[in-house]
Amino acid sequence: MAKSRAARPPAADRARWESDARAAIGPKVDGGKVPLLVGPPDDPDDAFLEKVGFPGVAPYTRGIQPTMYRGRLWTFRQYSGFGSAAATNARFHFLMNGGQTGLSVAFDLPTQNGYDPDHPRAQGEVGRCGVPVSSLGAMRTLFRGIRLDRATVSMTINATAPILTAFLVAVAEENGVPRARLGGTVQNDILKEYIARGTYIYPAAASLRLAVDLIEFATREMPQWNYISVSGYHMREAGATAVQEVAFTLANAIAYVDAVRARGLDLDEFLPRLSFFFSADRNFLEEIGKYRAARRLWAKIVRDRFGAKSGRAMQLRFHTQTAGSSLTAQQPELNVVRTTLEALSAVLGGTQSLHTNSLDEALGLPTESSARLALRTQQILAEESGVASTVDPLGGAYEIEYLTDEVERGATEYLARIDALGGALAAVDRGFMASEIAQEAYRVARARERKEEVVVGVNDFTEGNAEFTLFPATDGRGVRVERITDVHERAEVAAVRRWRSRRSAARCRDRLAALEAGTRSGSNVMPLVLAAVSAGATLGEVADVWRTLFGEQTPSRAF
Repeated sequence: MAKSRAARPPAADRARWESDARAAIGPKVDGGKVPLLVGPPDDPDDAFLEKVGFPGVAPYTRGIQPTMYRGRLWTFRQYSGFGSAAATNARFHFLMNGGQTGLSVAFDLPTQNGYDPDHPRAQGEVGRCGVPVSSLGAMRTLFRGIRLDRATVSMTINATAPILTAFLVAVAEENGVPRARLGGTVQNDILKEYIARGTYIYPAAASLRLAVDLIEFATREMPQWNYISVSGYHMREAGATAVQEVAFTLANAIAYVDAVRARGLDLDEFLPRLSFFFSADRNFLEEIGKYRAARRLWAKIVRDRFGAKSGRAMQLRFHTQTAGSSLTAQQPELNVVRTTLEALSAVLGGTQSLHTNSLDEALGLPTESSARLALRTQQILAEESGVASTVDPLGGAYEIEYLTDEVERGATEYLARIDALGGALAAVDRGFMASEIAQEAYRVARARERKEEVVVGVNDFTEGNAEFTLFPATDGRGVRVERITDVHERAEVAAVRRWRSRRSAARCRDRLAALEAGTRSGSNVMPLVLAAVSAGATLGEVADVWRTLFGEQTPSRAF
């Protein structure tokens, strides 16, 4: 029996419809880069089996689990950190009592850059955009009253990831939770810092060595820990397109896999705990296609380039955060609408965990009420919208499949260009990805200046902007903003100085000397860092050992 084919409209009918439609549209902008209408492929049966397939089956276009959210909802993982470890701990308990199912830690800039609160370069930044954690004592406070064998922890930290992971392991073991039972993720994606975010310390090759040391250590001793989350989010926030986000993220992942292979680790053991982190941005349909394309492309790379055999090794698991760059200080209540649509795209795209931004984040740190509303947004999507009842509900939609194909095609072309440059590390050193993103950010800025791209409440529909203020008004109008003051900073400075005064200085000095010697010899640094922080060494002291050995990276001037 001949294989059945889906009926296709005659070409003449399609041409007649398109002529009438374009006449009705006239000279107006008609949707930009996407076709006016997408129809079925020439061979829909073959296209379905090759490109779409079934959930839980390679190439995982429709999701990595056969039942997706029918079997288990995504993790509600709200990102929190500000002021002090004690204040952040209180926010963690508030969110968990409200139904959050995973913890996600935001660290302040000094912690990300390897400075203790009393370092001159930390002045003015302590606790402002995350929690300061410079000692084992601060990490104890951060997780006070939280069962680390029950709550999974995600830590957004990169240059100092080995130090913060050591703090967490030490605190868990003090509380009777062995490192083998710790569940969660550390971002540990240093390459993207040179591309988009800038919180690097050392030259890229040295930083990559530290990242792989953490991966190797956790592979052998922390079987429930995800030791890297390769991040496209920050590149998207810097201005990358959806295609660039996928391509540059997967290019960095390839570099990490190559480095891990050079250590002799088995890929079918390593890859199942490599995870990803993507943005959920404005273009609702394109974002859904982006997640599906990333899954399919990664499965092909792992199979064809690396030769991994297991299905789990080919699965792209990812966390999503709604786009901070889409939030506006003007008419901030509209950010609830933006965040809801962005979160819905992540759910329809098959995310494994999700953070929803708060409406006030363009103004300051989230308040309790806005953080609760952001969490409730996820809960409404999960419990009321019905979208979690069907696996990949938009799969097979002509427009979604077209966008999935387009993102994959564009990302594949970028990956070929990066390979021609010598891979991600060489491309980072040459400033290739940073330059591509900067050019796109400039194009978007110009388009918004000309109102070719509308941002509601910013460059159009601005009536009513003056009705909202940054601080609470007596009549209840306005948006309350969380502020971190110099009082908080002085308290953190005093705390780290007390910590140093109460430890054994000689024991700490010996452990730091051992760390320096082990780093020089090429040993895995993680056991040495764990010994140093357990003896009372601070984050800044450990980071300074490596500053002495590796030097500091000079910022790129590439455009």
